[in-house]
Amino acid sequence: MKNQRFSGGLPKTAATTLAAVVLLAATGAQARDLTVVGFGGALQEAFRTAYFAPYAKAKGTKVIEDSYDGGIAKQKAMVDSGNVTWDLVQMDENEMTAACEQGLLERIDKAQIPNAKDVDASAFAKCGVGAFVWSKVLTYDSAKFGANGPKNWAEFWDTKKWPGKRGLRKQPRMTLEIALLADGVAPADVYKVLATKDGQDRAFAKLDKLKDSIVWWQTGAQPLEWLNSGVVSVTAAYSGRIAVAAKQGKNFPVVWTNQLYSMDYWVVIKGTPNKAQALDLLNFSLAADNQAAFAQAIPYGTLNKRATPLIPKATQALLPTTPENLKSAILLDTAFWLDHETELLQRFTQWVGK
Repeated sequence: MKNQRFSGGLPKTAATTLAAVVLLAATGAQARDLTVVGFGGALQEAFRTAYFAPYAKAKGTKVIEDSYDGGIAKQKAMVDSGNVTWDLVQMDENEMTAACEQGLLERIDKAQIPNAKDVDASAFAKCGVGAFVWSKVLTYDSAKFGANGPKNWAEFWDTKKWPGKRGLRKQPRMTLEIALLADGVAPADVYKVLATKDGQDRAFAKLDKLKDSIVWWQTGAQPLEWLNSGVVSVTAAYSGRIAVAAKQGKNFPVVWTNQLYSMDYWVVIKGTPNKAQALDLLNFSLAADNQAAFAQAIPYGTLNKRATPLIPKATQALLPTTPENLKSAILLDTAFWLDHETELLQRFTQWVGK
């Protein structure tokens, strides 16, 4: 075989490969596919329909999905070890704030996100950009109660008039608020009361009255599955999940009275080699038509102001952010939970275990 001769040094392909190796060695990064992470289930299916699959097709790139149940332990382990395998990640507000303070997330500059111009300023944090507005509401099995099921959190506690188990999420956040609402605390006063020792005692005392009837759920899919199978007859659940169940033929009414709502965020993990691409996908998700597609896949509140006219009126009625549904709503107080979650989680965990 004749020796191959090159004029002008390395051939183009070899030079390109060598340059990439040198760059990766210099940065300590490892080339890999863009990895997006959500909370799974119907919500992640909506992300896939509205954002992940269209982005991959439009860009001719591969998008890898993962899911988790929240928390910041995995993010911390990745950053501490220097082995970051997640890129764009869904987080709730208080965990995003804590992770940002611990240096686990990239700071996000609005200037890097062209669609930011159409998004309300309240959707931007130091380390995150709003993904959607979600809501926890009351729902029940209409096969048992018809249209005459419980209509508020006080009636949620009435197991004589509406017999059966009750579903609540296994965490103090939003559960203690529900207990105080059920005990007659006005929505505007919930966090003022919960900030006191007497108010916390009051919330746990109210939960004591229902404890034997509570079935604790930990993922958004569980309460609807349990409602469908008869494990519970009344439950707290995410409004968007109820709407998805309705598309599947289930009749679980949404009770908007004193809904508890908040915003989830997209964040970028500190040190990812895919920061630019993660921000590009984030920007793609904020486009008005993509936001409208998301709301139709699962009716949660959108952030792009231009998306609303693109959403059918019937779907708009199911959004937690419509004026009618916000009338008696309670916004989750993230600052309160950042200050009090450690102590209240400890007490709640001990209480559940008794």
